Amino acid sequence: MRPEVRTVVNLKPYREALALPGLRSLLLISVLARIPLTATGVTLTFHVVLDLGRGYGAAGLVGAASTVGAALGSPLLGRLVDRRGLRPVLLLTTVAEGVFWACAPTLSYPVLLPTAFLAGLLALPVFSVVRQSVAALVPAERRRPAYALDSMSVELSFMVGPALAVAMAAAVSPRLTMWAVGAGIVASGICFWLLDPPTRAADEPAGPARKVPRREWVTPRLLAVLAVSLAATLVLGGTDVAVVAVLREGGEVGWTGAVLAMWAIASLLGGFAYGAVTRSLSPLVLVAALSLTTIPVGLGGAHWWLLSLALFPAGALCAPSIASTSDAVSRLAPAGVRGEAMGLHGSAVTVGIALGAPLAGAVIDASAPAWGFAVTGAIGVLVALAVLPLELRHRRTAAATMEPEPELASALP
Repeated sequence: MRPEVRTVVNLKPYREALALPGLRSLLLISVLARIPLTATGVTLTFHVVLDLGRGYGAAGLVGAASTVGAALGSPLLGRLVDRRGLRPVLLLTTVAEGVFWACAPTLSYPVLLPTAFLAGLLALPVFSVVRQSVAALVPAERRRPAYALDSMSVELSFMVGPALAVAMAAAVSPRLTMWAVGAGIVASGICFWLLDPPTRAADEPAGPARKVPRREWVTPRLLAVLAVSLAATLVLGGTDVAVVAVLREGGEVGWTGAVLAMWAIASLLGGFAYGAVTRSLSPLVLVAALSLTTIPVGLGGAHWWLLSLALFPAGALCAPSIASTSDAVSRLAPAGVRGEAMGLHGSAVTVGIALGAPLAGAVIDASAPAWGFAVTGAIGVLVALAVLPLELRHRRTAAATMEPEPELASALP
């Protein structure tokens, strides 16, 4: 019986990854640091609606301004990390976050809107920095379980952060919640500044490297990975909205938290399985499967438990999809520009979520809640199909020239 158990649940990749110096502390701090960051959206929404007396549309504009700023700022901050090092960037962004969250509760709405954009532009780059540091700490052949752990830590943060913010806003006030979230973000920046995780591997040159022209590393294959990253989070953002709409239509909106929790648990299980298997799966395959399994989810909307069951296959592919794209970007980007590349990956993820939610909402308003799943899932499938010829052409070229296929073969679309 024991050999069979070891075959099904292979913990060796995780043990080997966590034994690497620095990775365990990085992942632990990243979980705690991401909790206040995941609470920012709902905190701003409560403040605009309850404290400023504005509608949800106005709150959505503030969130959109912050999101656009973050999408633009992520690669710029990544480039600063590549050229100046991590600590100066952490100092800049931590101070910017502290100023914004200290002042934001006292600002009028017309001032808050552009200020949220600036805050997004200089947002603490925890997500991209952690992924860049994982690439520096972990050899390429062991990154799959490391990025799986990173994706699971993101899932845990999203399970805790927004829930804590909602509870505090309801029990105390949205304004105090904003200050608490800001204090948490500043504390996160200080912790990362003290930890100072590496952004280059020990065998990679430290300090400012030769300037690598973008045409050398912004290749069609990298763009393909960014495209499927965006598609994955577009599907996830649409699913989030569609779940609420389906349950509301069925008169079971009170079960929303339970359904989303089941979705998150499925993602954790899927992420764990992805890191434990012996063979990597292509991001293209994972995102296509995520999209395909999302399309029929709305058919389970009659009861909350049916919806939970219908969501489980797609949920199990969430964390693996994000982990595989992070791994692929880390392998494609040279060390000297890895921060900028990870920033571009963060932008793709952010833009996908920002597009998925309103797209699903518009589809639901024009038709029925179940179509929110179907349309966003179909878009994910179309992106995967658009990327497929590029990868097939690359593989044919590599085979024709007898070019030794690198380890990317199992980690790229």
